[in-house]
Amino acid sequence: MPTLDRRTFLAASAAGFAARALPALAATPYAFKHGAFDVTVVSDGHLVLPTNFLAPGAPPPEREAILKAAGQTGEQYNSPTNITLIRTGSDLILIDMGSGDRFMPTAGKLWDNLKAAGIDKAKITKVVFTHGHPDHLWGTVDELDDLVIQDAAFYVGAVEWDFWSGENATRGLPAERAGLVTGARRNYTAIKGKVKMIKAADEIVSGLRIIDTPGHTQGHVSIELAGGDGLIVGGDVLTHPLISFQHPEWKPTADHVPDQATATRRKLLDRLAADRSKLIGFHLPYPGVGTVERKNSAYRFVASA
Repeated sequence: MPTLDRRTFLAASAAGFAARALPALAATPYAFKHGAFDVTVVSDGHLVLPTNFLAPGAPPPEREAILKAAGQTGEQYNSPTNITLIRTGSDLILIDMGSGDRFMPTAGKLWDNLKAAGIDKAKITKVVFTHGHPDHLWGTVDELDDLVIQDAAFYVGAVEWDFWSGENATRGLPAERAGLVTGARRNYTAIKGKVKMIKAADEIVSGLRIIDTPGHTQGHVSIELAGGDGLIVGGDVLTHPLISFQHPEWKPTADHVPDQATATRRKLLDRLAADRSKLIGFHLPYPGVGTVERKNSAYRFVASA
């Protein structure tokens, strides 16, 4: 079960810093109206990852050509981390909580960027998690393992919670990956008394519902917003602006269940292209908002202006 481990992430980050200074992303929040929702995308910074995490099993000449087209010819690349905040009625809903201060020095900037934008994190009423990877979950607690947001309700996919809590999360894992499980359990434990388990078709509030998008992790979910042609906050289903769309069959190292993740990508791409729904991608170029078009036998991502 391949996954991204903290040691490899940090090694890549250290190598990147040795080669050049990498400023933390402090982009201006990107806001727009969607139906009854006010949507804001806020940067949590970026990850510094080994380029060979991207589709290691793909034909080398094709992979090298597409990476060159994406400007990713070095040993590391920067992966944006875009977090979605949704306001509707009396609710302020956060989708994922970023990396926090224990993962990478270039990430964990969500709270600073919210504050700079005049958004009080204490006003957040609900938090919905797409999955339990560090860059989505580890910002839940501070350095003392206390909740960063004390008064919110938390929502986690039941399958995802069971995976990280169960023995299968650690079975067969090499020692250097144990930190992923330890970190997930630490953050999930902090919300245990406030968490609600969710599944596909559950509504968090009227017009905001859960859809199943498994494969990247066993219980990965995405969020669908009603209104217009629709909007999907896709988490880590589609993570690269070229590879995920032109070659959904290529399998990134981060996917827990690669064949299932491939099927999920194809299904979501078909739907996005047919419906012309908006997409917010967590790791797509900031702010990660755009639409999907069919291109030849595959797809392309069209960023919003």
